[in-house]
Amino acid sequence: MRSLRIAMAQMNPTVGSIAGNAKAILEWTLKARARGCDLVLFPELSLTGYPPEDLLLKPKFIGDNLEALDRLSSKIKGITAVIGFVDRKADIYNAAAIIHNGKVAGVYHKMYLPNYGVFDEQRYFQAGTEALNFVLNGVTIGIEICEDIWYPEGPARVQSLGGAEVIVNINASPFHMGKSLVREEMLSTRALDNAVIIAYNNTVGGQDELVFDGGGLIIDPSGAVIARGRAFEEDLIVADLDIDAVSTVRLKDPRRREAKLKTRLDGLREIVLSKTKGRKAARPKMRPLKQVARPLGPDKEVFKALVLGTRDYVKKNGFAHVVIGLSGGIDSSLVAAVAVSALGPENITGVAMPSQFTSKESSEDAKALAKNLGIKLLTIPIKDTFREYLRTLKGAFKGRPEDATEENMQARIRGNILMALSNKFGWLVLTTGNKSEMSVGYATLYGDMAGGFAVIKDVPKTLVYRVAERVNEEAGRAVIPKRVLIKAPTAELKFNQTDQDTLPPYEILDKILKAYVEEDKSVDEIVSMGFKRPLVRKVVRMVDASEYKRRQAPPGIKITPRALGKDRRMPITNGYSNE
Repeated sequence: MRSLRIAMAQMNPTVGSIAGNAKAILEWTLKARARGCDLVLFPELSLTGYPPEDLLLKPKFIGDNLEALDRLSSKIKGITAVIGFVDRKADIYNAAAIIHNGKVAGVYHKMYLPNYGVFDEQRYFQAGTEALNFVLNGVTIGIEICEDIWYPEGPARVQSLGGAEVIVNINASPFHMGKSLVREEMLSTRALDNAVIIAYNNTVGGQDELVFDGGGLIIDPSGAVIARGRAFEEDLIVADLDIDAVSTVRLKDPRRREAKLKTRLDGLREIVLSKTKGRKAARPKMRPLKQVARPLGPDKEVFKALVLGTRDYVKKNGFAHVVIGLSGGIDSSLVAAVAVSALGPENITGVAMPSQFTSKESSEDAKALAKNLGIKLLTIPIKDTFREYLRTLKGAFKGRPEDATEENMQARIRGNILMALSNKFGWLVLTTGNKSEMSVGYATLYGDMAGGFAVIKDVPKTLVYRVAERVNEEAGRAVIPKRVLIKAPTAELKFNQTDQDTLPPYEILDKILKAYVEEDKSVDEIVSMGFKRPLVRKVVRMVDASEYKRRQAPPGIKITPRALGKDRRMPITNGYSNE
């Protein structure tokens, strides 16, 4: 049996840390070589981190990445490596370098550049024009980068018809709910259609608002998964590929013969590294592998994404400690649970800031949560401060009835306290607003929106509850107090207040928001789904009127297919009516 031992280094690079990323690449390479691997893959732009954004407009940054690649290449021997980097010719390219015998033996330029959602690659890169195969130990391998494999008529087709038995695809594919399943189904289809083995390596880690979930896959020619990396963790995925199985499948697939006659192969280049036939089955002994990691359920997947995104944002930006306002409600409870999992309880401070409107139950729940999580809790009442604000503004407000102004004042006092603690101790403030609230503007600018990172900014309220319940299930106890999960949500900025005084029930609101924000449905289309027109119009108006608030919100982790921010770029000054 001809075989190829392949490793996929599912690493967590830091954008801009070229030297640090190069060091990590070398360390992973040595681990792969020690396990007898012929080939090791690294993620898309693993040398620079992804996405580098406007760092790509700095000539020195490009030069530093090229110099680092040369230095790194000279240290890689005894194994072939594929490394993502930025290439510079007449233009710059999202590229993959093939390192063999201490040198760059070949370079592939990404052909399909995504320019939608969170992607802006056409702003920076020129697209490649040539597919590439390389021959290693007599095995023909096609090389691709991320988006290239999402198209049925992409380079995989011409590569496989040109002789590729294995397709390696290096990625920086961001997470959103449900994407891992879509990704796996697509790769199985692509492997089956082209009768190839596909090795799909994905980066892992948080970068600002994006989380990369790893979960690298190796798919056999029948479309079956033969290896799966862990989700949301660094991993070295190692597998022995049965190359002869590719030939067996192709003998039974007459479609390829007809397709080959119809397909031009002049856009395909081949590099021969070593013609020796693939190694026989006998290899250095390797400890048994547990390489087919189990997929996560959707709620656990979301929690893991929140934890990884929070951990990397905090640590990669040089913070050691975070502070969270604890109201005794569901949102701040979930954010605190995420923070503890990400950073450890010793690095979290919770702050309870009760007013005359804060219920006894809310104060008890905040204390219980802090105790359950093992975090420090400061209690700083705002009752006297609020009264002083009212006294100070009494003359200016003369003749005006109380309204939301006085409610928002309390939120801003709390925001001020949290930012003062941040300023004094160097702590990062984690805000606690969810996607439902952010969508309709049910949040106070410079109040509860004040902070450095918005952990659940893209988590709808109904999902907040599900993930919080999952936290308790995983812990085997009520880490988040049971009462928090069942009581009516409230901002407690006046007596007997609940969110539903202003908003429809979240079970209804979230469905309308999904249709309008994520799916761009019109008012008429949403009404046709069974919702009352006055309610839909109210929600749509609230969303449209709150764009200016969202522009001033801190960054937060992308969880849904379409997050507020890079995914949805609406003008603030906007005369268009969706009605």
